[in-house]
Amino acid sequence: MISKTLLTIASGCVCVSALAAAAQAPAPQAQPTALNPATCLGQPGAGPAPARGGGPAQQPQAAAAPAAPAPAPGPREVTITGIPGVIANGASWTQVWQTTGNNGDGIIAFTDGSLLVNQEDNSAVIRIDSNDHVSVFLSDTNGSGSLSMNRQGRILAVQRLPLPNSPAMGNPSAPKVGGISILYPERRMLADKFVDGSPWMGRPNDLTADSQGGAYVSQGCVYYASPAGTFTLLAENIGTNGIVLSADEKTLYVTNGAALAVFDVAAPGKLANRREWKLEAGGNGDGITVDAQGRVYVSSPAGVQIFTPEGKYLGLIPTPRPISGEVFAGADKRTLYIMGFGAVDRNGKPSAQAGTGRTIYRIPMLAQGLMGRSK
Repeated sequence: MISKTLLTIASGCVCVSALAAAAQAPAPQAQPTALNPATCLGQPGAGPAPARGGGPAQQPQAAAAPAAPAPAPGPREVTITGIPGVIANGASWTQVWQTTGNNGDGIIAFTDGSLLVNQEDNSAVIRIDSNDHVSVFLSDTNGSGSLSMNRQGRILAVQRLPLPNSPAMGNPSAPKVGGISILYPERRMLADKFVDGSPWMGRPNDLTADSQGGAYVSQGCVYYASPAGTFTLLAENIGTNGIVLSADEKTLYVTNGAALAVFDVAAPGKLANRREWKLEAGGNGDGITVDAQGRVYVSSPAGVQIFTPEGKYLGLIPTPRPISGEVFAGADKRTLYIMGFGAVDRNGKPSAQAGTGRTIYRIPMLAQGLMGRSK
């Protein structure tokens, strides 16, 4: 057994509970091809990916440990300016929970409206209910990262090779190959190799499950993990991070640095008609979600940037911290949750672990998230 600790903060109180185990011009559309390691997953000896899992990477075990990142900015005062149909003027954020280490990623809404949060260092998925009560939903999820849930109720996760000197690397059952796994209701790998038989390596960043049993995946490029268990390359020349399908699964949104790349889904695992929307509030995009009206929400250092389904920029919801993702949750899907970078200790000082820690906030919305889907 591996010891690990979950730090939760709710209503201003610090509570420790034990767990078992711690815009560039549009590029020509690429057709699905075999893996191009030099373009997407890096060459042998390449450095490990950033902590959240994005960017080129080969086997982290063979690379030197990365330098500690700079501490995330502390909480900042923000004023919400209303966006018609989206959020009311003067709405305010409420802190829900925070944690140390790389223990907050891939937030999604569960079927009952509660929030599911992946914890890579702790090898667990936690659940936060409408009363901000925290419990362990899944344990021993070695190497799992961002989450998605398909219409059949299966929870999928990116499976990442552990970073050097991380708690996850000390787990004897840590994965030796990356890919996409199913965590719930059963446990198995969905895809961990390419059509030519070569294994997927490194740390996939994010994913969005489709209703056909597959998933679109970001790691330096865009891939499709098929229900048959293999990956195909769909799009190159793109700096990927967040990724999500539209409600009707006819459009795929993928962050591309300071822009949002938008694709038509011609068929499962086939993309066409790439175009891009600039992130008007600046910064690079991260996690993405959509609402019931088809509006697109993109996380960024300044906050949540919002677009219409046609690509018109609607405005920004500023956030107390730079954020990695957002999702609608709650029984009526009218609460927006965000995952912020950084955390503070019981004395209000930044986490002693530079650049680590995560904090979750929530805010009431006029907009409603998609019912029957996790994100």
